[in-house]
Amino acid sequence: MITDLRSDTVTKPTPAMRRAMAEAEVGDDVYGEDPTVNRLERRAAEILGKEAALFVPTGTMANTIGVKLNTSHGQEVICESRCHVLNYELSMMAWFSGCLARPVFAGDGILRWEQIRREIRPLGPHWAPTGLIEIENTHNMAGGTVYPLETLREIREGAHGLGLKVHMDGARVFNAAEYLNVPVSRIAAEADTVSFCLSKGLGAPVGSLIVGTAGQMERGRLYRKRLGGGMRQAGVLAAAGLIALEEHPARLAADHLHARLLAEALARIPGIQVDPAKVQTNIVIFDVSGTGLAPAEFSRKLKERGVLMNGISATQMRLVTHSDVDRGMAEQAAAVVAEVAAAVAA
Repeated sequence: MITDLRSDTVTKPTPAMRRAMAEAEVGDDVYGEDPTVNRLERRAAEILGKEAALFVPTGTMANTIGVKLNTSHGQEVICESRCHVLNYELSMMAWFSGCLARPVFAGDGILRWEQIRREIRPLGPHWAPTGLIEIENTHNMAGGTVYPLETLREIREGAHGLGLKVHMDGARVFNAAEYLNVPVSRIAAEADTVSFCLSKGLGAPVGSLIVGTAGQMERGRLYRKRLGGGMRQAGVLAAAGLIALEEHPARLAADHLHARLLAEALARIPGIQVDPAKVQTNIVIFDVSGTGLAPAEFSRKLKERGVLMNGISATQMRLVTHSDVDRGMAEQAAAVVAEVAAAVAA
């Protein structure tokens, strides 16, 4: 048996999702005639408290549309230095939106308004003006950290006071809502546009959504077409997305519990460095340099023993819990990490 902790994107569709996909009522979504896609978009907008939503194939496309909707060519986008839109989306901010990133480092991945305010640039003769503030919630490469609601409010109020918009890369925003114990709409209210993935913790096989005003989503539909995202009879995918949206947020608490369990177990292993107190959601980043192995070699040895995890730097590895990993699998994965570390020490 393989325990795959590389990402929460590796989940398989549930039997209920497969049945829904097989039985989905479909139409041509480019014409706006797929009833299942339309239902998914209406429900997503309702749950996140926005006027409208747009179903897209990927999170990268959702973020690309979000940046484009809120900027003009030649502007800067303030974002955290390790964020997804800057580091893992093939420079789409520049390539599609004609914007330059203004990265700001935050140790925990959570930007504060005072950090952002110092980087905002007005229109001038020598620099590009700020066009957008982008935040990632939860923050992947900071270990799944969550923005406090007060911090989000300060960013929104500060940005709007200066005539700027806020886009939230909420790929795992439902994990943030679970951690904060609030409706996801409470978080989404603090951003002008929000993207989120159905295919991560919510367990759907494919798809993301972006939400905002009805006018923004009408423009977003044109950007989706330009990006090659017109999917025709996409109801077969939206059907699984509806189940993910309605049923799977309740499962996220177990993923968070398993991540903390793993972090606590890893913290007891000689050569492994991790602070379990910093684990908020379903992502654990830990340092293996004390074992004497590089992450790539550590990962190879884990794979030989049926556990998959990825290295993310010269010293660190990342594990991500999800609905296809139960408590027993999490405990076994921790035991395998301990076995590899002990074998190296011996």
